[in-house]
Amino acid sequence: MEKIEKKANKFSFKTGFRYIYLTLSLIFTFWLITLFEIYSKTASGIQIQDLTTTVLFKILNDFWTGLLIGLLFLPLYLAFVFIKKAINEILIKVLFCLIIIAQFALVKYNLTTLINLGADILGYSMDDMYTTVTASESLSYLYFLPFILFPMIYLVINGILIKFTTEKGIYITTALLILFLGGLKLFIPDISASNYQNKMYFFTSDIIRVQNEKSLTNTENLFYKKEYPLVQPFNSTPDVLGPFFEIHEEKPNIVMIIVEGLGSEFIGKNDYHGFTPFLDSMITKSLYWENFISTAGRTFGVVPSLLGSLPYGEKGFLELNPLPSHTSLISILKTNQYTTSYYSGDDSSFDRKINFLEYNGIDNVIDVNKFGPGYVKTKENSGGFSWGYPDAEIFKKTLSNLNGKEEPRLDIIMTLTNHEPFDFPSKNLYLKKVDSIVNANPNLSINRGEIKAFKDIFACLLYTDNSIKNFMQSYAKRPEYKNTIFIITGDHRLIPINQKDKLCRFHVPLYIYSPMLKKAQSFKSISSHWDVAPSLISFLINNYKLNKMEKTTWMSQGLDTVQQFRNIHQIPLMRNKGSINDYIYKDYLYSDGELFKINADFDIKKINDETVLKTISDSLREAKKLNAYLTKKNKIIPKSLNIYTQPAFQFSEQEMATIKKLTKGLTFDDILFSCPRFCL
Repeated sequence: MEKIEKKANKFSFKTGFRYIYLTLSLIFTFWLITLFEIYSKTASGIQIQDLTTTVLFKILNDFWTGLLIGLLFLPLYLAFVFIKKAINEILIKVLFCLIIIAQFALVKYNLTTLINLGADILGYSMDDMYTTVTASESLSYLYFLPFILFPMIYLVINGILIKFTTEKGIYITTALLILFLGGLKLFIPDISASNYQNKMYFFTSDIIRVQNEKSLTNTENLFYKKEYPLVQPFNSTPDVLGPFFEIHEEKPNIVMIIVEGLGSEFIGKNDYHGFTPFLDSMITKSLYWENFISTAGRTFGVVPSLLGSLPYGEKGFLELNPLPSHTSLISILKTNQYTTSYYSGDDSSFDRKINFLEYNGIDNVIDVNKFGPGYVKTKENSGGFSWGYPDAEIFKKTLSNLNGKEEPRLDIIMTLTNHEPFDFPSKNLYLKKVDSIVNANPNLSINRGEIKAFKDIFACLLYTDNSIKNFMQSYAKRPEYKNTIFIITGDHRLIPINQKDKLCRFHVPLYIYSPMLKKAQSFKSISSHWDVAPSLISFLINNYKLNKMEKTTWMSQGLDTVQQFRNIHQIPLMRNKGSINDYIYKDYLYSDGELFKINADFDIKKINDETVLKTISDSLREAKKLNAYLTKKNKIIPKSLNIYTQPAFQFSEQEMATIKKLTKGLTFDDILFSCPRFCL
């Protein structure tokens, strides 16, 4: 009894007092990390609108996150009082130091990408994350210094609080902070916006949100009255492109250029214009969609959406294993005697693109492993990383490979350079071109500080634009040019330059250019990557001698060629792997629970309309269920209709482990030529 009383006495006024010190030290360290984040952004030229408001909102959210963490670990702290008092403080200090390291890591991620890391981390393998980080950052001893410094600062702050404050004073101060900051949090409506949230809070809550949403899409809860909801008559996608083209007897060649990071803000007369002169000149010569949408916020989404009008799955269509039965431009055109090829400068295994390409029976895959001599790679950064071959080399390789390829052809080209680390050959030349453009155009809408901060990116845009120009000019000298259709779009808007709103990440251009065009035309109506394959297949089958299709299974109805602003599509958007939380419905954008009105200039304004918000929320919930049903139950297309592809062979877990072990460090060619050894 005496021992119990002694231990109970440890739950004293002083016990709580010391824990408050530990928690306040965590909050103060969060505030210092926030100031570091804001300073780093402003120093690098990133404009922060209403700096005072940003600092205030971030400090408020840091306080409540720190307080929440303190309350979460309080039972653990008190439990260890019964074991040994010294252990409880050491344990909490270690845990809080780890939290500080995690908070700073999330801030570093935000400084590189300008977005908060959340549930999208669940969609990437460790190899993919390492590749992305090393591409964006040069890892050195100096890079890791703050990860040591901030935990040390935490310990110093804790020591200062203990030494220079009284128990009574700290209780009163804490109570006043809770009352004052709590009152502010209750009465400020926009404080919960994602750009103001504490990084640890956003990371944790976003993962919890996504995990909770999975309960809505459990396989046993998924059913539809129509077993294959996407199956539609072929003529449900009208031929909207035919009226714009002179139709030749021969089937046209199709060249698709997917430009890394090409957002519409960098095209025409938009905010960051002036650094893509060739693409600007193509607007008046092409069918051009001003208000076009990428269905995903990163590259993983473009291939299945653009080529197949396919659903996302849980973490992106390319991550599904095995891939559900589906069709695409590749498989459909291949069965109609097209030679199909894919060209890129990186490894086609990244984001599992090769799985999709091979499933659809592509004839040729040219990636980083197949360039051969005579091509110059992007130089490695200080960490030894290079994405592969820059854009000019990709187009050069494409042109050399076209010779001898039987027509008609489908050639898919993915550029690479307009991505971190924004490095490429002759970079100094393009940096000087940026200066020339700035000096020659004093009325550019971009301020000089921003141009200076992101000079590498603007130089990169010029380089990519010039690479596309040289490719198009070289292709124009080829005899098949007069019977070729070029499709140019961006995979998503590049990340490092600050985004003006939640829509611009998805706002990309779409060009359809050809010598066969009767006239050029621009459209303000909204369409997306999902609409390209349906409209292209409809055009080809209606105007050329291709095998007829009775049924289609597209996610959307095809391109809208109405010139005025409107939206006839419903477009759920996967900003990051594993998160469908943005939705375009009529002229509204739903994003993270907030509602915005989209105007004809593709700007958005936040509105409050509970009726519309509920309608769109319900519609998005149904879209998520449909996405899960189609991919989890393999209900995109019935076997009887899929005459274009063969089901993918699925290895067992044990077989996959053996294959991974035997093929470690080998390219696809190495694996192919070594197959007899593996088969023994």
